[in-house]
Order: sequence, then C-alpha cells, then structure tokens
Amino acid sequence: MSATAPVRLTGFAHGGGCACKIPPGELEDAVRGLTGQSGAGVLVGLDDGDDAAAVLVREDLAVLSTADFFTPVVDDAYDWGRIAAANALSDVYAMGGRPVMAINLVGWPRDELPMELLTEVLRGGLAVASEAGCPVIGGHSIDDPEPKYGMAVTGVADPDRLLRNDAAAPGLPLTLTKPIGVGLLNNRHKTTGEVFPEAVATMTRLNRDAAEAALAAGARAATDVTGFGLLGHLHKMCRASGVGAVLDRRAVPLVEGAAQALRDGYVSGGTRRNLDWVRPHLQAATGVAEDDLLLLADAQTSGGLLVVGEVPGYPVIGHTVAGSGITVR
Repeated sequence: MSATAPVRLTGFAHGGGCACKIPPGELEDAVRGLTGQSGAGVLVGLDDGDDAAAVLVREDLAVLSTADFFTPVVDDAYDWGRIAAANALSDVYAMGGRPVMAINLVGWPRDELPMELLTEVLRGGLAVASEAGCPVIGGHSIDDPEPKYGMAVTGVADPDRLLRNDAAAPGLPLTLTKPIGVGLLNNRHKTTGEVFPEAVATMTRLNRDAAEAALAAGARAATDVTGFGLLGHLHKMCRASGVGAVLDRRAVPLVEGAAQALRDGYVSGGTRRNLDWVRPHLQAATGVAEDDLLLLADAQTSGGLLVVGEVPGYPVIGHTVAGSGITVR
C-alpha cells in the first residue's frame, strides 16, 4: 500500500475518537479504591476524575499533567493528528492552565499502513501544538494492529486560579464554548465516507481562548466535553461539586448536520452507553424526547469547555441549582 492509495483510516478502528473510550461506569469501577496521591502538594488527584492532575511545585506555580489518545476519527491523516492534538491540549486548558510541553503517543500497524501516513498524523499534531505555543519533544510508539495517536501534555497554572470540576456553586449560569454533535457526524463519516468540514474545524479549534475568557470572567469550575458527552461531563461536575443542574436543550448549539445525522440513525454505541450511565440522575421535562437526550449524550471528540459562570461571547445553556441531578427541559 502506498501513501497515495486511498486509505480509510477509520476502517482500521473499532470506534472513532473519544467514542472509543471505556464506558464511564466501567472505568470508575476499574479505578475505584486506587490511591497513589501521597504528598501535600497534590492539588487535583484521582478523587473526582478531573481533566488533569495538578501538583503544587511552588507557592505560585502548579504543574499540570495529562494524556489523551484515540483511534482515527476521520480518514484524513493530517486532520486526525490535528484533532488528537487539540483534544489532548484541551485537558490543560480545561484546568485553566497553559501547555508547555508535549510528547507523542503512537500505535501503528506498520505492516498495514504506510509510514508516510504516520508522518502526516504527526505533522498535524505538530501544527496544532505549534499554534498553542507548545513544543512537541519526542514520544513513544508501538506496533499496534489498530492505529492510535495522541499526546501526553505538561502544563502550568496559577494554583489560585485553577478551573476544577469540584468547584461549582449553585445558582450560576452554565456556558458551553463549542457546539455539540461531532460524534454523530464522525459516525456518519466512518460509515459513509462523507466529509464534514465544520465538524473538523470545531474539533481542531483550541480551547485556549475559551479558557482565557473563563478565567477573565472569574470562573472557578469547568470541564471539557469529550467522550462522555455533555450530559456525562455535566453529571461528573455536578456530582463532584455537590450541586444539580438545569439544562435547556434548545439553547445547546449544534454543529451543522448533527440533527440530520441523529434523524438518520448515526448514533454510536458510546453515546448510548453515556445516556444509560447518566439516566438514573436525569429528569426530562414534558416534551423532551429520547432523541433529545441522545444528542445531549453524544460522545464528543475535542469538544468545548463547559464552564460554571457566564463567559462573554459564548452561549448560556442552563444553570446550576442546589441539590443533585440534572433536569433537561
């Protein structure tokens, strides 16, 4: 196979992007009881499944660490690299930090796919990291029957201005900084080969500006919306913070084509598992259909930030409340 022959990268993957994550319930069962958080310097550890670890190394400096990688979400190798890099960097932005270094993480079926394609993946990752001002220095690779790519990222942050998923307070707006629905479009792309430029543009856009805007607005709580869907990540933040939420489904922005993909049945298994996990904590108002909930549970790849507080320039999609659970209206 040559680098110029038509290759459908998504055909080498059992799932695509963050939709291939281990389901949230299974993952929580697997890590329950694990510790490894010794030392007073740990600011954010395993307790609430936040976006990155945070360790205090100086009174005015926290170091952030995270890793994220996944199977191909699009067939274009360069775009896949860009999307995976933006997604990995997002965990640092979701904590209110700035990425300072990344290393590549690669699994590659070297007997099935040309190395020239891997070069394109890495080139895409480097392009987005360069946009973020984050040098990519080496990495690790293995021979793998299923292609995988992502990054381990180190960042820095002001320990007094961390955005955390356990810091939400009741009575505040909920802001979402990117539209949802890319999971539906990625699933359609994998099935049909159709290309959705708006979805690619959304997934490759850094969350840097959104994070800076959230910090400037005085936000203290945030998370990014990825494989567990909007409902899943909102549930995790509410549970960690001891609050509830009301979500206005009509206020949630959608990527162009997502609603049609939903009507046409391009719902991933990961999305259905997301909804099953969150459903015991959901209350749907009259008129909210199952399809509405599936859309809100859509497994995102490199999604936006979900911020507790109003962030100028981005839509408010609901608010936090005292109590627990999520009401969708």
